[in-house]
Amino acid sequence: MRAVPVIAVRRVPELWRRFDVTVRDLPLGLLLLAGSLVPAFHNHGTQLGGLPGRPFDALAVVAVALQCLPLAVRRRWPVLCLALVSVGFAVDQLRGYHSFAGTAVPVALLSVGSHLERHRRATALLFSAAYVPLAVALHRLGSGAESPGGFVLYYLALALPWGMGAWLRSTRAAEAERRRLVAEHTRAAERARIARELHDVVTHHVTAMVVQAEAARYLTAAPDRLDQALTAVTDTGRRAITDLRHLLDLLNPDYGTEARTPAVGRLRTLVEQTRRAGQPVEFTEEGTPAELTGSADLVAYRVVQEALTNALKYAHGSRTSVQVHHGAREITVEVSTDGSGSRAEVAAGSPGASPAASPGGSGRGLAGLRERVGVLGGDFSAGVRTGGGFVVRARIPAGSPS
Repeated sequence: MRAVPVIAVRRVPELWRRFDVTVRDLPLGLLLLAGSLVPAFHNHGTQLGGLPGRPFDALAVVAVALQCLPLAVRRRWPVLCLALVSVGFAVDQLRGYHSFAGTAVPVALLSVGSHLERHRRATALLFSAAYVPLAVALHRLGSGAESPGGFVLYYLALALPWGMGAWLRSTRAAEAERRRLVAEHTRAAERARIARELHDVVTHHVTAMVVQAEAARYLTAAPDRLDQALTAVTDTGRRAITDLRHLLDLLNPDYGTEARTPAVGRLRTLVEQTRRAGQPVEFTEEGTPAELTGSADLVAYRVVQEALTNALKYAHGSRTSVQVHHGAREITVEVSTDGSGSRAEVAAGSPGASPAASPGGSGRGLAGLRERVGVLGGDFSAGVRTGGGFVVRARIPAGSPS
């Protein structure tokens, strides 16, 4: 029963922020107005010019109201607020009321410095120029009771809240720029992630289909084997469409995460698809997958997928070994392929590899895998094996939601 009042209290700030900014600023002006009309505070406010104090009358109430009530629009119309407060302050000082409402002047200056977006210098010059005739009039009415240095000192004191407001404004602008850059970086990272997913899905399935279609050209004399080859191409195309559909669902914020995340259990299907494309693959899976692996299972799937795609492209027909081990805190993957040294170098992304050995190869796949594994805090390597061929290894920490 006590939880209900606590929740209600916590929602008060949220409900208050829903009000218009004018409504939220009005209580400050009303509080200052009420305090200025208290008799004990009469003639205890700002005294500029040395004029003798005067009892409050109807004009004093008007001057106090002009200084306090415009604070309600200090953020919506800061220049109008400062103009009205300045008029009220001038009447207050010239008549000798010296009300507590003079406190509204630095508040208005702080608001102008903080919320005025355009014509800031012109506004500062205009109100500075307006201060000069007020100072001259107060100096004459006060018969020199206030020295010129006192007026200058008060002007400098008023410049302080203006400067504080300008600092607040620049801080807000810097924070807005930081948030914009973070949002831009996040969008770029998301685009890169989707591009990597598209690369993995399209490259693997299309490569398998090309290899299967090439093999079918030599099976025209064997209708049964030709039918099997064409069926394999069809199945691969269907799986490509399914994977692409799951990937494109990433753009739908209402779509769940379960259906679009390839589990490690699908590795056997991936290996079987590669075998049907003519690649001899030995598959070994050890350990029990953890219940909560975060993104580790998806990354492990992509590592095997990219490695098998490279094997089809650069070492077709060579023996390939896929070893996956599920540990309590990590998943380790090793995919090795026998093959010629030059083609293996291209597949592994070796800096010394000849581009001619692999027409169309970009190296983006392995670079993307290295980034994926690195984001999860794991280790990734791809290189030429001793004696020919290449090997891809990855250690992927499990449990990270990244």
